[in-house]
Amino acid sequence: MDKLRSMEVFVAAVDTGSFTAAAERFGISAVMVGKHVRELEQRLGAALLTRTTRRQSLTEIGRQYADQCRAILAQIEAAERGAESLRAAPRGVLKVTCAVSFGMEWLSPLIPDYLNTHPEVSVDLHLNDRMVDIVEEGFDVGIRIGALEDSTLVARPLRPYGVVICGSPGYLARRGTPRVPADLAQHECLEFTGWVPQARWRLNGEKDARHVPLSRMRANNSYALKQAALKGFGLIMQAETVLKEDIAAGRLIRVLDDYLPTPRPMHLLYPRNRQPTPKLTSFLDFMLQNFAPTHS
Repeated sequence: MDKLRSMEVFVAAVDTGSFTAAAERFGISAVMVGKHVRELEQRLGAALLTRTTRRQSLTEIGRQYADQCRAILAQIEAAERGAESLRAAPRGVLKVTCAVSFGMEWLSPLIPDYLNTHPEVSVDLHLNDRMVDIVEEGFDVGIRIGALEDSTLVARPLRPYGVVICGSPGYLARRGTPRVPADLAQHECLEFTGWVPQARWRLNGEKDARHVPLSRMRANNSYALKQAALKGFGLIMQAETVLKEDIAAGRLIRVLDDYLPTPRPMHLLYPRNRQPTPKLTSFLDFMLQNFAPTHS
């Protein structure tokens, strides 16, 4: 028999004062009520009730056990009410992970809008350029840039992530402006190590990627590379949103626009084996409203 149901039946028998009244409450027979009580007594190795033809009374152990059962059943009821409440409205902590550049330039400015719309939700945002294990590290949702490997995660496509190539005016004056991909053999191409190997400085129209040299400066953080580019050390290939203000101010100049890589896919990821909660569903909807893929 189900232990919790037996506890419920036992408490009902105690509160109503008879097996018959408890049976009516649960829509079962008085004989079945007795079976539930005996099942508990066998588990405990002690009598819970003493019964005569006219009345029933609790043993000392039965009185203590009934009080404990009431407390347990009350906690279960409270937990169920809490779960129903959580499913009714978005609330709780939402743990999100994404790349540093995307988080700082695109996501962070929008998080206050999401929080203002959902006042009972708080966001714990982790910016990291390494490959985060969403399940093992306990994240509710992640934003991943680039081709996806086989995964048990649910993937929802977002707007593709486009990049540009830039250099500072001083660097281009000193080293020359590349006109075609082959010219990169004469340049310092700052390397973002967070990319998978096949994504590193592979340009459209480029027949042979071997002429792109490994930079003497590599980093797993796009802002570190941007500082090096602004100092005139080399060319940088990063998301246009990361570089747009420096481009507009003339601190960086775009090059090789005709050969830029195809924009990389971007996805929302969350564990497949978790039933989406209102906080997760609301965040997915929010992200899709702001970063939905465009269809030509």
